[in-house]
Amino acid sequence: MGNELMVFMIMVIVQVAYAGMVIISKLVMDGGMNAFVQSAYRPIFATISIAPFAFFLERKTRPKMTRSILFQIFLCSIFGITANQNIYFIGLKNSTPTIVSAIDNLIPAFTFIIAVPLGIEKLGLRSIAGQTKFWGTIICVGGAMLLSLYHGKVVIGQLGFHWKYAENTSKDVNSANSNFFLGPFLLILSSLTYAIWLIIQARVNEKYAAPYTSTTLMCLMASVECVIIGFCVVPKLSEWTLNPIRAVSVVYNGAMATSFTYFLSSWCIEKKGPLYVSMFNPLFLVISAFLSWILLREKLYLGVVVGSIIVVAGMYGFLWGKRMETNAEDIDVLELTKEKKQSTKLQADLELQLPQNHKDNNNNNMKQIIQSKTAL
Repeated sequence: MGNELMVFMIMVIVQVAYAGMVIISKLVMDGGMNAFVQSAYRPIFATISIAPFAFFLERKTRPKMTRSILFQIFLCSIFGITANQNIYFIGLKNSTPTIVSAIDNLIPAFTFIIAVPLGIEKLGLRSIAGQTKFWGTIICVGGAMLLSLYHGKVVIGQLGFHWKYAENTSKDVNSANSNFFLGPFLLILSSLTYAIWLIIQARVNEKYAAPYTSTTLMCLMASVECVIIGFCVVPKLSEWTLNPIRAVSVVYNGAMATSFTYFLSSWCIEKKGPLYVSMFNPLFLVISAFLSWILLREKLYLGVVVGSIIVVAGMYGFLWGKRMETNAEDIDVLELTKEKKQSTKLQADLELQLPQNHKDNNNNNMKQIIQSKTAL
């Protein structure tokens, strides 16, 4: 019971950490920080914070690095951090934290869509599990499209109280600074790049059993890539200066929202499995919406609320289908193992009986020979 509660509390902390990243990133970007600068700083601090874990925990067990694995880690840095984060932060700047957290629930659906043609996942429309996964994916994408294309009337208005740092931005999170079509579209694209990263990262994990080392290398490569892109887009050094709130943002995003949450999520996956961890994604939506409403004066529109509910419902439908499929596979494996054990036991019994039968036949033959000689 104690272990169950600990895993639950850690996953809540992880979702709070993610929500804090979205809120503070939105705040500093509305205050003038460029999205490409934000994206460049995050992998730098992530590398610094993850590197000690890689050095101390994996220095004796780290396998040999090959060119193929190094190239796959490079692809992970491109899709998982460089492309993903740059698109993500631009999308966040042009939308709201609530929309960001809602669209993040598309990641399992996109991963499934990519994995099917690659042969990693089976569509399986003849089974209930396959149909549930398929329709869950369709519902997720439909909810995301509703978020992008429909705004609607205000459901929950602004709160009078707000964070004092939000006053300095002189901007409303729902102001003209936001583009309610471009923002969600870029966030959908960011979820797609993240899904591609998940597919590649799974291959890396199979061939290179040193997750902290591979993550450190991925963040280091992404740091170089993001800095180069950042300076090409934002060449002025003055844009790269960090005031206190910007420094808090980039350090928090790198150390807390990347390395710390990665460590905690990995531990929870080891204890309860990836499906359990993914079930907490909607909590990220609830916390982000609540904090954004309180601290950033966000308004909640009908399209956002309805679209978020549809996305979450589709995600849970997909996960339910995946759970049924996994349980069916486990039952098949158990039955196959049982059949193999029974076959092995039967074979062993036959092997034990054959020598005994052979010995009995020899004894009978000897008796017949003796009896025939006696008769003569």
